[in-house]
Amino acid sequence: MAAAGKNSNPVILEVCANSLTSALAAQDGGAARVEFCENLAEGGTTPSYGQLVLARKHLHIQLNVLIRPRRGDFLYTDLEYEIMQADIRNCIEIGCDGIVIGILNADGSIDVPRCTELVRMAKQWGLSVTFHRAFDMCNDLFKALEEVISMGCDRILTSGGRSTAMEGASVLAHLIEKAAGRIIILPGSGVSETNVTDLIRFTGATEVHSSARTTVQSGMQYHNDHILMGPGIADEYSVDVTSVERVRKIIEAANS
Repeated sequence: MAAAGKNSNPVILEVCANSLTSALAAQDGGAARVEFCENLAEGGTTPSYGQLVLARKHLHIQLNVLIRPRRGDFLYTDLEYEIMQADIRNCIEIGCDGIVIGILNADGSIDVPRCTELVRMAKQWGLSVTFHRAFDMCNDLFKALEEVISMGCDRILTSGGRSTAMEGASVLAHLIEKAAGRIIILPGSGVSETNVTDLIRFTGATEVHSSARTTVQSGMQYHNDHILMGPGIADEYSVDVTSVERVRKIIEAANS
């Protein structure tokens, strides 16, 4: 596929914010929207009620919330589905702008009935709906595209079925072409200030998604180097947060 032309309207950035600190950095850097979550090391889960309340208090940009009760696959039990519904009701009560969802069947198809119900819950209160990267785990991305459109979602966060958006750029371009303006295709995963210009030019995307993270060292003076508080944790004395400067650089590069 030939490279897409440059968009006439500014490309906007959605920041995947793993905390209120990150969400505020996204806002300060000029992001249009945050996908608010926790536990990015596990792929992201729904943030706490306290984080949501304070995010709504302090953010004037769009606040979309990840509805995901746990790490791992997107095949959910009835109990997990009830948790997702309860989390959506919290988002409605708090006044969030949107939700980010995705449920699959065991065969890799979208669980259309349950996803449609979550969309209905959100839409009746005016919330937007993004279908998240469960989309990338589907057995047929183009069939899934039509199903997500028919459910009434506003956008799809996707890396084109690959680990990163750059790897999936060709598929992303085809998805945007097939969507034909019926839904926003939001490229995400590995999007940075060094590759976003090429990604936009090749795919023609109008929005991009990035965590724009940097590592901040802890202020702790005493370090117990003989213990880790959980599996998979490499460093107890640092935390990843969104960088205001990286947000600005990504927006600048996306519109260069």
